[in-house]
Amino acid sequence: MPPELVDRADEAAAVAGLDALDTPTVNRTPWWRRLGGSVVPPIVALVLIVVVWQVVWASAVLPEYQLPSPGAVWASFLQIVENGSIWSILWTSISRAFVGFLVALVIATPLGLLVAKVPVVRSAIGPLLSGLQSLPSVAWVPAAVLWFGLTDATIYFVVLLGSVPSIATGLVAGIDQIPPVLPRVGRVLGARGLASARHILLPAALPGYLAGCKQGWAFSWRSLMAAEIIAAGPALGVGLGAYLKNGSDFNDIAGVFSAVLLILVVGIGIELLVFRPIERRVLRARGLALT
Repeated sequence: MPPELVDRADEAAAVAGLDALDTPTVNRTPWWRRLGGSVVPPIVALVLIVVVWQVVWASAVLPEYQLPSPGAVWASFLQIVENGSIWSILWTSISRAFVGFLVALVIATPLGLLVAKVPVVRSAIGPLLSGLQSLPSVAWVPAAVLWFGLTDATIYFVVLLGSVPSIATGLVAGIDQIPPVLPRVGRVLGARGLASARHILLPAALPGYLAGCKQGWAFSWRSLMAAEIIAAGPALGVGLGAYLKNGSDFNDIAGVFSAVLLILVVGIGIELLVFRPIERRVLRARGLALT
């Protein structure tokens, strides 16, 4: 073989090797192993928690009005299932959480873009966003009640103040981590203003933006529970927070535990069913965390 052909073959092999390094590798795991790795450990942990709970209750370390038995909590849960009130309770809280979170996305996304790309805005609003993110949103409930009364506006106001700073801050962090060459290439290709934000900044900052959205959802859910506990009234209906407060008002510790478990289940369910699949898809598209 002529020397020039040998050199070309070596160059092609080298390029192919570099391409292979950039190509994500997908390890196919059998479905039964994936199921066992994702379902069995939480079930085992849950069983252990219930067993320890039952043992502590049976030992009478705490009185019944402070620590109910797992059976009593289960009976309290079955009661709201049988009378059908669980569906209205869940719908009231989950619908408020989703509406508030969607509105927060609409507000926080352009706000984050402005803070990330306009130095004057960052200097003026950046520290305020960090301060609001660290401020417990429950502190806004008394003021919101005075401003809006016992209405849904109070609930949504508290939810927005809990979620907007986290989403905007996550987007700012994601944009700050974008390689500078990407916006420059976009400007060369004519992408400016909204086109640059849509086609370059948001896609490149998507992992950080998604992390901010996850944290924003967690903060909005916590803010919603705090608002429903404090700003409770007939006009607001009965959500999970109000259900928890009713259990406390009537010294129903089993009802309190039932409400806490429902709040926990909804929070974990949204994480597993909504955010985790989106996060996996985004990371898989970038060749990250494929295992």
